[in-house]
Amino acid sequence: MSGTNRKGLGMFSEVHAGVYDTLYRARGKDRSDESKLVTEWIRKIKPDTRSVLDVGCGTGAHLGPLNETFEHVEGLDLAEPMLAIARKQLDPTIQLHHGDMCDFTLQRSFDALICMFCSIAYAGDLARIRTAIANMAEHLNPGGVLIVEPWWFTDKFLDGYVNGDTWRDDDGRVISRTSHSVREGDHTKMTVLFVIADADGIRHYWEPEQLTLCTREDYLAAFVDAGLDVEYHEGAPGGRGLFVAVKK
Repeated sequence: MSGTNRKGLGMFSEVHAGVYDTLYRARGKDRSDESKLVTEWIRKIKPDTRSVLDVGCGTGAHLGPLNETFEHVEGLDLAEPMLAIARKQLDPTIQLHHGDMCDFTLQRSFDALICMFCSIAYAGDLARIRTAIANMAEHLNPGGVLIVEPWWFTDKFLDGYVNGDTWRDDDGRVISRTSHSVREGDHTKMTVLFVIADADGIRHYWEPEQLTLCTREDYLAAFVDAGLDVEYHEGAPGGRGLFVAVKK
């Protein structure tokens, strides 16, 4: 294997960030449709919504469409490599914050917050998920909307699950992603292998990910204890459904 570089990386490394959007577009993930879905929920509950914060915004794929709909949007993420991509591809007027969902403080509140694509499950454990939900609730205006997409519930997770995809991007790179997930206590431990081939050769990297496994009841209790009215809606996006909550 020419040009090989085998390297262990932290979660959401520069390598991962560099292929992230291409990867999920190739796998059929449509951030524009997801943005429309959360917009419909927000408008249904709070029609006069003007400001939205995307917690765990990643590369900003939801922020672009949301910026076309709402007067003011901001994003927050813990992974600096993801934010670096977001800064390159978003309107420069969109404020992006580097911070932890459990303890960020933005000195302002919003009409709506979203936390998509199971970002909440990266908080660390159930106690930190509860802290993150409470912190997001603190940043909501009265009557504001919080939408959270969870990771798979404990009883839905498939121990030993293997997934893999290979695709070619617009620059001619061939990218492969293979993952293996196991349950360890109350966590999903996922090992992800990336193989990237281009004119310079072939490189491969592995990256560990850890997501917290919770029950539906765990999530519901966290929202209620944070002073929110909440409903869980099964199905889209991605089959994991959405928690839709309103600040009392």
